[in-house]
Amino acid sequence: MADMRKNSSAGSKAAKGLIYLILALLAITIIVPVAWVFVASVKQNSEFYGSPWTLPQGVYLQNFKDAWETANMGSYMLNSVFVTVLAIVLLIVIALPAAYVLARFKFKSNKVWNVLFMAGLFINVNYIVVPIFLMLNDADAKFRQWFGAPFFLNNLFILALVYASTALPFTIYLLSGYFKSLAKDYEEAAYVDGAGYWRTMIQIIMPMAKPSIVTVVLFNFLAFWNEYIISMTLLTRPEIKTLPVGLMNLMAAQKSAVQYGQMYAGLVIVMVPTLLLYICVQKKLTQGMTLGGLKG
Repeated sequence: MADMRKNSSAGSKAAKGLIYLILALLAITIIVPVAWVFVASVKQNSEFYGSPWTLPQGVYLQNFKDAWETANMGSYMLNSVFVTVLAIVLLIVIALPAAYVLARFKFKSNKVWNVLFMAGLFINVNYIVVPIFLMLNDADAKFRQWFGAPFFLNNLFILALVYASTALPFTIYLLSGYFKSLAKDYEEAAYVDGAGYWRTMIQIIMPMAKPSIVTVVLFNFLAFWNEYIISMTLLTRPEIKTLPVGLMNLMAAQKSAVQYGQMYAGLVIVMVPTLLLYICVQKKLTQGMTLGGLKG
């Protein structure tokens, strides 16, 4: 019996050791490329023609200044911040009430709406970029006839609205799963105290859904911040392009005389906001993933 326990304990330790080894290898494959980009962003251009693994001779911060000013990454970043924040606000304002109603109330078309939003999960946004562009282009043709100027294309608000619309199915699915896991006792107690449906949702249910809301915000922030295809298609004026499009334009423009340090500095500018946001909300994100948000 004692031998069996010893063998079981040894096998458990070996399994744990193997798991830790795999996790360590995965961590290395993620950390090394990110760290290399940060190190490369402070190198001078001449240092890139030697070994890629050599440390920089000094901290060359001029790369960030050139990327911010000369390559116009500053204005691109402001555009991305505006679009991302606006898209998330629109998404939360629309998705939270919709998910709450679909999860907590029964009405005739409840199943139809649930099926429609679930069907939206299987639509790849990249496949409908052209139809979206053609629809907005046709609308702009009407606007030119009526008002003499276009409105829907080259408009950051419309881009944010498209982002929010395309993210609705996943967001409603995630939030609905969380709302379904909550006991109805909270709402019944609020109704007894005289609270209406709207007040109950805002003051009782929404505070309880904070972990799930944080999960939604982080996932969609990453998607909106790094989105390239829709932004490139709907925004053609250089001054209103978003950060990923601006970064790709920077790389394309430097094919003849590549400024590697400037490009990697641009990559760092793109990555830093997402890393900071993840560090700030990682605990809430873990709660949102385990409290029913992804259970369906």
